Amino acid sequence: MAKGKNTTIFFCQSCGYESSKWMGQCPGCREWNSFVEETLVTGSRKMGGPDKNKKGIGERPAPTALSEISLEEEDRMTTRMQELDRVLGGGLVRGSLTLVGGDPGIGKSTLLLQVCRNLAFDKRQVLYVSGEESLKQIKLRAMRVGEFNENLKLLCENGLGLIEETIRHMHPDVVVIDSIQTMFHEDISSAPGSVSQVREATNVLLQLAKGMNIAVFIVGHVTKEGTVAGPRVLEHMVDTVLYFEGDRHASYRILRGVKNRFGSTNEIGVFEMESAGLIEVENPSEFMLSGKPKEASGSVVVCSMEGTRPMLVEIQALVSHSSFGIPRRQTIGTDFNRVNLLIAVLEKRLGLSLGNCDAYVNIAGGIRILEPAIDLGIALAVVSSFKNRVIDSGLIAMGEVGLSGEVRGISMIQARVQEAKKLGFTTCMVPSVCAQSLKEITGIRVIGVKNIAEAVAVL
Repeated sequence: MAKGKNTTIFFCQSCGYESSKWMGQCPGCREWNSFVEETLVTGSRKMGGPDKNKKGIGERPAPTALSEISLEEEDRMTTRMQELDRVLGGGLVRGSLTLVGGDPGIGKSTLLLQVCRNLAFDKRQVLYVSGEESLKQIKLRAMRVGEFNENLKLLCENGLGLIEETIRHMHPDVVVIDSIQTMFHEDISSAPGSVSQVREATNVLLQLAKGMNIAVFIVGHVTKEGTVAGPRVLEHMVDTVLYFEGDRHASYRILRGVKNRFGSTNEIGVFEMESAGLIEVENPSEFMLSGKPKEASGSVVVCSMEGTRPMLVEIQALVSHSSFGIPRRQTIGTDFNRVNLLIAVLEKRLGLSLGNCDAYVNIAGGIRILEPAIDLGIALAVVSSFKNRVIDSGLIAMGEVGLSGEVRGISMIQARVQEAKKLGFTTCMVPSVCAQSLKEITGIRVIGVKNIAEAVAVL
């Protein structure tokens, strides 16, 4: 075997595109100035016929029919955290590779440490590998979470070779890597966190997870844009991508599945950060509506669907006369362009003079919702604030608003109305097409509206 030689190659930091020369714009993702130079060590391979020491044709794995594959309940492990199990699709799958991303200090390590604690008490062998903290630092955080048993092992190491050797020797049920950007492969000369190091480290962990049937969690840092740092190919390699969202200065946290090969990507988990760690929020609607003001204009409650879970949130709007030549528009928690579109619909269809007014729209609680079903609530909140009229606190509105002012139908209307009734709302304003197909629900009044003018007239 000839000695390895150094090869200079350029990687795109956004998508992982490889090139032999530097380019200003990446042909793969069209990003500008994203190429970085890295040095790879390559070795020459032997040329010739097949190796006699390798497996013969008869020993190679044969294709398997779907009917011959058996699924057992043991293929999924519960984490004892219902919110996390919901996002994962019913539990942690053996042989899976899960990427957890989020802002610094949001609670990624705390969540995974609590998961390790629960799995260890279920008599699972767990290995927690940290490349950022010392053993004493991990224990200080673990003391806040609770008691641990001997089934959890800690390892502070950055070298991927030693980590792989430890995993093969210990053969745990679950492995946590915190974080993937601190791991490095000895055969790659580039620094930890570079494109080639992150990709190679993820590939090694993927082979370990699939080959040894181990569930692996990897923690990923995020960029200022909110995406996982490193090449985009990292998200394609793993089985599940989870994002931890929320304001680090607030108490709530939202775990959202962006990619999941074993379940739905629409589910979310809601947690609250306390001194003892992350606590599950079993009723997010009640949590989001806590502190709702009474007898205040510009406040409307809407219902949004997050997967199979209906969630009630408060929409707040503030419309005031502008003192400047150009009125200001600002949104928090929803799409800025969507709000501008709804304001234009209100001006055209209702004749409201909003062109000289500042308009601010906020989703209370800090959650971000992009579902069109909250259009009617946003429009009613803006009208309420503009006319300074208080909307009944027992009313909830839901529906998509079109450019001609019509209120269009939405999905899963039965579950939304049931959730509103459970939280004590007395009136529910829905699209007329949904009101006709809605099964009768006692204890709540359902009003069907065809357009935004009719909805405002009802109020």
